[in-house]
Amino acid sequence: MERAAFIDSLKADGFAEPVLIERAPDTGLDDHAHPFEARALILDGQITIVAGGNARVYRPGDVFHLRRDEPHAERYGPQGVRYLSGRR
Repeated sequence: MERAAFIDSLKADGFAEPVLIERAPDTGLDDHAHPFEARALILDGQITIVAGGNARVYRPGDVFHLRRDEPHAERYGPQGVRYLSGRR
């Protein structure tokens, strides 16, 4: 998905203005949850999201979505990851 289309979709769906998130290479976060719903567009690098026992890799142009309070873990690729995240 293109950046402008992603931002338009966030606005249309009632998400707040997106924030830029950057994570260091070859790091991650163990199981946790957020008190908000999140939709994110990968700009650079890659992230693996592990939720419900399933792992999925996201790369530039991919969008991931996490429900409020959804338990998940995150692993960042060898170049780290940069993404825009909208929250509601």
